[in-house]
Amino acid sequence: MTLLLAVAAGALIGLSLGALGGGGSILAVPVLVYLLGQSAPQATTGSLVVVGVTSLIGAFAAHRAGNVLLGRGLVFGLIAIGGAVVGAAASDRVPENVLLAAFAALMLLIGGMLAWRQLRHGRGGDHRHTARPALDDPIITFSPKFACQCPRALKVLVTATVVGALTGFLGVGGGFLVVPALLIALALPMEYAAGTSLVVITITSAAALAVRAGSGAQPDWIPVAVLTATSAAAAVAGARLADRVDTDWLRTVFTVLVLGVAVYTAAQAVPALL
Repeated sequence: MTLLLAVAAGALIGLSLGALGGGGSILAVPVLVYLLGQSAPQATTGSLVVVGVTSLIGAFAAHRAGNVLLGRGLVFGLIAIGGAVVGAAASDRVPENVLLAAFAALMLLIGGMLAWRQLRHGRGGDHRHTARPALDDPIITFSPKFACQCPRALKVLVTATVVGALTGFLGVGGGFLVVPALLIALALPMEYAAGTSLVVITITSAAALAVRAGSGAQPDWIPVAVLTATSAAAAVAGARLADRVDTDWLRTVFTVLVLGVAVYTAAQAVPALL
């Protein structure tokens, strides 16, 4: 029964990560704790394996489909590591319920911004076949002569650092932070934001797992392995789904997921603060 639950949950996590570029890290920890009976420390370590491997495979699938801005993802992820280290250090000084309440507030803000953006621009139809955005052009070049799109470089630097810091501070994998950042701050289309975020999540998950290696409670690796394998397979299907469906519909689903997670987390955290 436990392994069947792991298969079902892995499919949901993989589809979420592959199609939307986020959600898996939010789902993996509660699945490991409430469905698979692992402790919170075990779950946080195990979820990094699930989300990291799934994101890596999903990123390859999304890249083959042409939905990844690889250079932007690598730069964003590497910069986010620095912010995550600072955020993680700061989170040790804050009570858990305060962290959860801050997480809920952030998700409500992001969900509201995404909803407002959709209402403002309306449903513009399927834009999957538009040209690759200009953000795929180099921000800084040294040959044949030095050139710098400095405002864009500064935006990437600030956005990645803030997202990394929030990821480390709130203890989430980053998909629910990275995708809105790429959508709103960097103005990427949804199909590029979802695919590129998988690159970022892979980098940040690997860095966090390296920090945790050899310390703390180790998870029960059998259900983690089953969860990871199922999630990885589902991520490939999710990446293909993202390439075929209306991106406005994907954006709506993502907004609903963000708001749903925010409301649930607030319902759990706020009463504990009172």
